[in-house]
Amino acid sequence: MVSPKQLLSIIESSLLGPSPPTPAQWVELTHAIRSSLSSLQSLLSFPPPKPSDRAQVKSKEVRLPDSPPISLDDQDVQIALKLSDDLHLNEIDCVRLLVSANQEWSLMGREPLEILRLAEGLWYTERRDLITALYTLLRAVVLDQGLETDLVADIQKYLEDLINAGLRQRLISLVKELNREEPAGLGGPLAECYVLDSRGALVERRAVVFRERLILGHCLVLSVLVVRTSPNDVKDLFSTLKDCAAELNGSSDAIKYQITFSILFSLVIAFISDALGTVPDKASVLCRDATFRREFQEIVIASGNDPIVEGFVDVVRLAWTAHLMLVQDGTIAAETVSSASSNDLGYICSCLDVIFSNNVFQFLLDKALQTAAYQNDDEDMIYVYNAYLHKMITCFLSHPVARDKVKEAKEKAMSVLSPYRVAGSHDNNSNSQKAVELGSQPFVSLLEFVSEVYQKEPELLSGNDVLWTFVNFAGEDHTNFQTLVAFLKMLGTLASSPEGAAKVFDLLQGKTFRSVGWSTLFDCLSIYEEKFKQALQTPGAILPEFQEGDAKALVAYLNVLQKVMQNGNPVERKNWFPDIEPLFKLLSYENVPPYLKGALRNAIATFIKVSPALKDTIWSYLEQYDLPVVVGPNLGNNAQPMASQIYDMRFELNEIEARREQYPSTISFLNLLNTLIAEESDVSDRGRRFIGIFRFIYDHVFGPFPQRAYADPCEKWQLVVACLQHFQMILSMYDIRDVDIDNAGDRPQLSSVAQSAPLQMQLPVVELLKDFMSGKTIFRNIMGILLPGVNAIINERTNQIYGQLLEKAVELSLEIIILVFEKDVLLSDFWRPLYQPLDVILAQDHNQIVALLEYVRYDFQPHIQKHSIKIMSILSSRMVGLIQLLLKSNAASCLIEDYAACLESVSVESHIIENSNDNLGVLIMQLLIENISRPAPNITHLLLKFDLDTSIERTILQPKFHYSCLKVILDILDKLFKPDVNALLHEFGFQLLYELCLDPLTSGPTMDLLSNKKYQFFVKHIDTIGIAPLPKRNINQALRISSLHQRAWLLKLLAVELHAGDMANSTHRDACQSILGHIFGPDVVNFTTDYSINHTNSVQNSAANVGTRTIGKSKVLELLEVVQFRSPDTTMKYSQVVSNTKYDFLAEDILGNPTTSGKNDVYYYSERGDRLIDLTTFRDKLWQKFNFINPQLSSFSSEVELNDVREAIQQLLRWGWKYNKNLEEQASQLHMLISWSQVVEVSASRRLSHLENRAEILFQLLDASLTASASPDCSLKMAVTLCQVALTCMAKLRDERFLCPGGLNSDSVTCLDIITVKQLSNGACHSILFKLIVAILRHESSEALRRRQYALLLSYFQYCLHMLDLDVPTAVLRLLLDEHDGEDLDLLKIDKEQAELAQANFSIIRKEAQAILDLVIKDATQGSESGKTISLYVLDALICIDHERFFLNQLQSRGFLRSCLMNISNISLQCISWVQASCFHCLPHHLYECFQAYAPTGDGGRSLDSLQRTCTLEAELALLLRISHKYGKSGAQILFSMGALEHIASCKVVNIQVKGSFQRFETKLRRDAAVNIDKQRTIIAPILRLVFSLTSLVDTSDFFEVKNKIVREVIDFVKGHQLLFDQVIQEDVSEADELIMEQINLVVGILSKVWPCEENDEYGFVQGLFGMMRALFSHDLESRTPTHPFQSLDKPRKTELNIFRLCFSLSSYLYFLVTKKSLRLQVLDGPTDYQAPGRLQQPTLTLIVCLLNSVTTALERAAEEKSLLLNKIQDINELSRQEVDEIINMCARQDWVSSSDNIQRRRYIAMVEMCQVAGNRDQLITLLLPLAEHVLNVILIHFQDGSITPGTIAETKTITYGENFDYGQDISALCGELIPTLERLELLSKDKVGHNLKVFHRLVSSLKDLGIQKLGV
Repeated sequence: MVSPKQLLSIIESSLLGPSPPTPAQWVELTHAIRSSLSSLQSLLSFPPPKPSDRAQVKSKEVRLPDSPPISLDDQDVQIALKLSDDLHLNEIDCVRLLVSANQEWSLMGREPLEILRLAEGLWYTERRDLITALYTLLRAVVLDQGLETDLVADIQKYLEDLINAGLRQRLISLVKELNREEPAGLGGPLAECYVLDSRGALVERRAVVFRERLILGHCLVLSVLVVRTSPNDVKDLFSTLKDCAAELNGSSDAIKYQITFSILFSLVIAFISDALGTVPDKASVLCRDATFRREFQEIVIASGNDPIVEGFVDVVRLAWTAHLMLVQDGTIAAETVSSASSNDLGYICSCLDVIFSNNVFQFLLDKALQTAAYQNDDEDMIYVYNAYLHKMITCFLSHPVARDKVKEAKEKAMSVLSPYRVAGSHDNNSNSQKAVELGSQPFVSLLEFVSEVYQKEPELLSGNDVLWTFVNFAGEDHTNFQTLVAFLKMLGTLASSPEGAAKVFDLLQGKTFRSVGWSTLFDCLSIYEEKFKQALQTPGAILPEFQEGDAKALVAYLNVLQKVMQNGNPVERKNWFPDIEPLFKLLSYENVPPYLKGALRNAIATFIKVSPALKDTIWSYLEQYDLPVVVGPNLGNNAQPMASQIYDMRFELNEIEARREQYPSTISFLNLLNTLIAEESDVSDRGRRFIGIFRFIYDHVFGPFPQRAYADPCEKWQLVVACLQHFQMILSMYDIRDVDIDNAGDRPQLSSVAQSAPLQMQLPVVELLKDFMSGKTIFRNIMGILLPGVNAIINERTNQIYGQLLEKAVELSLEIIILVFEKDVLLSDFWRPLYQPLDVILAQDHNQIVALLEYVRYDFQPHIQKHSIKIMSILSSRMVGLIQLLLKSNAASCLIEDYAACLESVSVESHIIENSNDNLGVLIMQLLIENISRPAPNITHLLLKFDLDTSIERTILQPKFHYSCLKVILDILDKLFKPDVNALLHEFGFQLLYELCLDPLTSGPTMDLLSNKKYQFFVKHIDTIGIAPLPKRNINQALRISSLHQRAWLLKLLAVELHAGDMANSTHRDACQSILGHIFGPDVVNFTTDYSINHTNSVQNSAANVGTRTIGKSKVLELLEVVQFRSPDTTMKYSQVVSNTKYDFLAEDILGNPTTSGKNDVYYYSERGDRLIDLTTFRDKLWQKFNFINPQLSSFSSEVELNDVREAIQQLLRWGWKYNKNLEEQASQLHMLISWSQVVEVSASRRLSHLENRAEILFQLLDASLTASASPDCSLKMAVTLCQVALTCMAKLRDERFLCPGGLNSDSVTCLDIITVKQLSNGACHSILFKLIVAILRHESSEALRRRQYALLLSYFQYCLHMLDLDVPTAVLRLLLDEHDGEDLDLLKIDKEQAELAQANFSIIRKEAQAILDLVIKDATQGSESGKTISLYVLDALICIDHERFFLNQLQSRGFLRSCLMNISNISLQCISWVQASCFHCLPHHLYECFQAYAPTGDGGRSLDSLQRTCTLEAELALLLRISHKYGKSGAQILFSMGALEHIASCKVVNIQVKGSFQRFETKLRRDAAVNIDKQRTIIAPILRLVFSLTSLVDTSDFFEVKNKIVREVIDFVKGHQLLFDQVIQEDVSEADELIMEQINLVVGILSKVWPCEENDEYGFVQGLFGMMRALFSHDLESRTPTHPFQSLDKPRKTELNIFRLCFSLSSYLYFLVTKKSLRLQVLDGPTDYQAPGRLQQPTLTLIVCLLNSVTTALERAAEEKSLLLNKIQDINELSRQEVDEIINMCARQDWVSSSDNIQRRRYIAMVEMCQVAGNRDQLITLLLPLAEHVLNVILIHFQDGSITPGTIAETKTITYGENFDYGQDISALCGELIPTLERLELLSKDKVGHNLKVFHRLVSSLKDLGIQKLGV
């Protein structure tokens, strides 16, 4: 059994939706109805209290059905028993009610009284839902809602069964029972009087019960139309009616009247429908029983004493009479006249006598149809009431007996009523006497009754021959004005439709009536005009009195004329009244009654819209005939004559109408002028011509209106509405201009002289703004309308007949305030302090602001709520202290509930609101969204119930505890009820939550709430809306657009949680786990465990098998499929819309004009930010253009052309609407794709490690992204986004290969874990490359897209180049492989697989090589600088995979290489003058800021271009260097043959003089330093690398050939860049960083290759190299290297390696000089000889031996460390966690692990780090061995040829000690230092070093032997 709430929801979604129910909804509806039949049958019948249940509750343990026992405390028991006593409800059900209330509201912490009220409110809500569900079902059957016939038939069958089973009797009894003062009804004397409703608001219990009774009454009415009533039901209804009517005495409660009306019309409809349902074979149910007819006749004819009850009984008598008439007619038609029929005739006659005697028609008018209760009842019910009144009237007027009675009443009225009365007295007594006379005349009341019925429902007039027959009868032989007026009033009602208007016009135009016709109207006007004219022309004569009868008759005629012109066919009515001048001629005469003037002006107003020409005619007639004040411009110039005017509008208002307290003339005057002004299109005069009208309204009408007396309150509000409409038009039609600001600014004392200023100097809009901005008359009066508050307005709207007028006044007042808000800010800064912004004026009284904001509660008129919400939006943006004001005024809590209730009511609406600006829910959502970022506390914090007493970010949101917008929004998004109706509400709801999650203050509480298990919000809708099929474009495009946006915001929410969710919090951890599981699949590793635990085989096979097997599609791919459709066309192809080319040009001129901006801009930005065409403005501009081209277009002679224009405009508007929708759909498609990409990229970057099969997921995403981007349906913007996703996936695939693997239940790691690579299979790689190439070559492309595609291609190549872990050096891998027996780990096999992949990549690319090269070379030569840069890197990558020199040949044949060299040589010095950062193809944000900070003023853009050009230069150099490296000497030869060195040498960039040193400033970044450093990285280093690579050609030539070309060119290059080489050589090696060390090595390498050929060392390079040797060889290298392997960080290790690499370069140069140049070194240095400037400071043998010692020490240490590391790697699984952590800490890798990581991951990290260190040590050993060989050979050569010279120091010692000094002592000392070092070298073993040392040991032994010999000497 479904709950009442569920039942109502299902019924409303199925029956009240904008589209027919689907088959699934039909089945669900049927099931819900069937399961609820018992509840509907026993409607509101609940189990009563039972002693046993009461005892069970008191025992504090209750067992509910289908639930475990529930324990209660004392408070629960007390509340449950109190509920039972107050509601007469079973105690167990009361406990269930408490449980439900706790689930709905979270009762913890609430007061007992509040809990009681909430529980009672929930109970009444359940009752209301059940009653409303029944009402909705009845309504679906009775009213035509467009439902399928079969569905209606099924529902009707259920309802018939229910009614036949006693439902109607239950409804009748409930209406009675609920009115009793007892617990089951209105409540007993001790019952709680108030309950808390579904929004938490306190409401009176009696009001809730009365509302239930009213709905039950409506159900009774509708039930009568489903199943005929039985005699007993009729008697019960009649009895109930008299009881309800008796309660109305002295009561003005509208709902009591409405309940009574429902019972009354149940009887009326029962009688009429029963009789109308009579057919020959099926008699009336009621008349079938003669006894009932007799008994009911006796009951109904009996008279009573209560006039109210008697009046309602009279209505029943009328319906009973109509019933008898219909039955009798049916009987006569069937020719079955019986005695019963004769009795019925007697019944009819007796009832008619009473009906006409009591004048039931007047009672219906006074007590029903014209009451506020009737007019404010449910619209559908009013329609049903009027429809059956129409049927009753038709039946009544068609019966002969009734017609005779009506004829008798007419004759009586003609004889009794007086034909004339003078209208001059104007007193109220005459009106009272008239009312008495009219009230006693049933014929007049009947006419007015007919008028009232059909005025509500004019469509009932169609085909009503009976009524038109009655019209012909009633229009004859009127002898008095009362019957004539009533008749004409009825004619006016009949003219309420186009068909009726035509009939009435023809009726009065012809000769149907002798004395009633249009001629009578115009003749009478002419006669009186002639009389008045003659009186004015006769000296001393007074104006004749106007007969009251004539005045009233003329008013009636004019009302008919007004209706005819209002509703007549627009084409036909142009010719109906060709001369309207007579309508104006009486307006200026004093003795014409004001109400007649009002009717004249009202009639005139209907002619304004007939044609523009007629509008101008009306203006001229008004200026000619009407009272003054109309002519605005001349009013100021003729002020004195106006003041002396005897009779004008001011006089008539203040002297005539004010005394009578009636204002019809002024009201009509204002309405007429408002209508005329509204039609004005020329606003160039800014309203100056209407200033007189404005001043009249301002000073004489609206200003004093609160002090005036009013005989009719309706007139008061009609007057107010007319004034407010005028103000509203002024503010909306006219804008403020700069000249207005200047004029006011020049006269700050303007307010004091405003009244005396000439009128022509005033502007209405400016005067209005001044009034509001100073809090004057209009402002005070408008606030006087609004300040009574929303509750008072609601009360008057419900209970007073003028309620709708008051409602209109409130609406206009709020709209005027909004219009003032739009303009006051423009003026306030210039008009201060005399005038203040409106918010400042309002803030002077807090009650004003509260009153404005509380109108959101006014649910009778959505426009009022809309205005209140807009005012809230404006005030929230202007007033900083708005929240404090609301809190201080105690209005905050009410506002929270009101906004929530408004939002909730919108969500249950069943009709689609086309304009989102009128959607209250959307406006509230936008209000909340736009206020999120404003200073706290703001409106969003208030309405969403954040804690305003403490900090916002610490709020614990409790939507179930507080009724707020947050609760409503969560409920809306939880159910996603009525997705087609509430699409925008759902969309902005998701957006609001996303914005809340982004805001720093609200993100924490919001994300905590949404990740809570109670909501499971983040994953709830992935299935419901995420991957659901999109609505079809041709069926509901708006829903399709919104659906895409909903998914986009939902995905963004997921991305935020995945990105920002706190993994230390179990709630967020579980939420992220759930998100990943839903999106990517079920294989999610629990977050509480170590995320590195994976199945070894499954993970490895996952990558290996990708592309070779098919798995189920994950939701992330299904989400991508949702947006994979062809975007709709948004091109402006006007020629396809309209056939005429001139229309095409006009549309293009309007839409393509960039100057259109401001208020009349043809474009506007929607609530989503889309730039759309404003169709209204577009239409107006089209008409303006057409009228400008053809000024005579609107004339009657060009009707055909005018129709063509109309058709063209309609076509363009239809195209504009479609263009807007297509543009919105395109934007929504891109929005969802971007959101999807955010989820994917965040997941891949931060959370993918928590999933199994990561490589497989990444491949699928990469594959799907490439496939989608290559699709022809994919737009360019989408392709860019998809390519970015592919880039991320490719990068993560590269990272994924070397993540820590391992067994699921194992803590150990093996060498297999760090050697095995988790790379995609070759087939998967081929698939990626193939699809990437297709995407690159797509038809629609852009450079921005290709840049990303090129980056992806480069990333792919990098992925394919490395099949081994890059963190583990190859040498170490070989050592580990030597100890592994498996064949799968053979490096040769790995190399083979990599070779196969490279070959396949080359083959795939070669198939499309021409197209690819065309594209890439075009970008590299013609693209932007960033595009050129990355294109060059793509060519670099293609060279890397080149086979058979294919790409090299292509580049050569296309001349591209030569072009690159030309670009290098042609780069200008200015181009890189402000380079400050190196980039790939764009600058990071922080670098760009740094760049702008150091760039000169105004040169930021130029410097950025220079930087990009520098990056291009770097890429060109890299490409050339790649060619040299890839193809070896042949590549270098190709470059050299193209003049590479000449081009490089001519590059001016290298010649820039670098200021100061290359040293990097660590503490402070200065501009010069930044420029120098980045110049080295981007320019100098690449050029040096390229030059060094070209020196490889030197080895192939005869070095000593002086004219060798390559040698000479390199030497020339060196000489041309002497400064650069000098600066590099002079760098302090001890302070140099890695970049400088590389440059030093390059410079030394270049010089060592070519400089020996240079005989003249005038440049000092040799001395520089020798100086570097002396500085480096003598340095204590041991102090620069760590003593413990784990203390060796990356930077020191690299520094050590670079130093020894430099030593190797220098030793090679020295070795070359010793071997080739026969250089011989001294043993020791002598004293410096300053007199020998050219003397070279050569290194000595002592320095060489010192270097050898350092090398030996480094070799020993490196070998030992390597051996130790390898042993530890082998024993890694034996190490404890503490030892492993020590290794990690020593390697400074603490940031790689977290406290939750297990020992397996820690061991893996430690093992990888040790492999890296071991690889570094092996690399160092590989470098040190040849270095040692060079040193040993240098010493050996000196020893072998005996060329050791003692040096200068020996000569000094000879002088000092004499000739007996032994020169061999220095040599002996040298050998003494050398031999121990050689002995240490002999101890090196192959096992430790890892290299074959046979040759090395032989060299050491030879040198040792010679050393010993020298030592002996």
